[in-house]
Amino acid sequence: MWIDTHCHLDAHEFGAGARAVAARAGHAGVSMIVIPAVETGNFGAVAQLARAAPNASYALGIHPIYVPQASEDDLATLRGAVEAAMGDPRFVAIGEIGLDFFIPMLCEPAMREKQEHFLREQLRIARDFALPVLMHVRRSQDQVLKHVRQIRPAGGIAHAFNGSFQQAQTYLELGFRLGFGGAMTFTRALQIRRLASALPLHGLVLETDAPDIAPAWLHPARNSPEQLPAIGAVLAGLRGMTAGQVAAATHANALAALPRLAHLVAPLTAAP
Repeated sequence: MWIDTHCHLDAHEFGAGARAVAARAGHAGVSMIVIPAVETGNFGAVAQLARAAPNASYALGIHPIYVPQASEDDLATLRGAVEAAMGDPRFVAIGEIGLDFFIPMLCEPAMREKQEHFLREQLRIARDFALPVLMHVRRSQDQVLKHVRQIRPAGGIAHAFNGSFQQAQTYLELGFRLGFGGAMTFTRALQIRRLASALPLHGLVLETDAPDIAPAWLHPARNSPEQLPAIGAVLAGLRGMTAGQVAAATHANALAALPRLAHLVAPLTAAP
């Protein structure tokens, strides 16, 4: 069975059909979907959806795209929400957090500084509660790594990884796994496919980032967690493995990256 380590199942594109999407993904072999929050306003929605779908869990955090309108009160709200959620078995991580130096407005000096402040404070929350993080890293690999080295959260996942081999190795040394998804399915995505082929298998997890980053056969249509087994099959082809072997390995890697998932899904043995 497959684990989708990053899926925005609460997004408006899914609407009232989110539970049905999760059910279809389950029938397709997706045993768990991790739903990250993006702002304090959707903390309740991701938790409620995760509790309503048997194959879903959630994370709480403030996404860098939502940092411009966020305040110190939001960081306090996050800390309080995390403390309250520690008794919820469906709560598994801090996320989605990180840095985005791709969107022009977020690259202005004051906004870069605010993003880094919010990242550091959320890394501290993760460290204080011994939780892993789901990390958004866009044109900011070295900056994110600098803060992770300094604060040292309990590992996590570098979502939609697209850095260098050296950066990948540094993440792995810091206890992170690297998320691969729909981008890997495009034959023109040479660097991502090289990374997926050559990085140590123990460092890889799978994700859809649905409704975004649709695989090649769906683009530009909406992505869905149902696509994860086919995305996993692409990774298997790139590495010369069977889909069963990749499912077992990435399943184990997801449990290692997000230990609280172990209470929700059983270990998986490799299939031939």
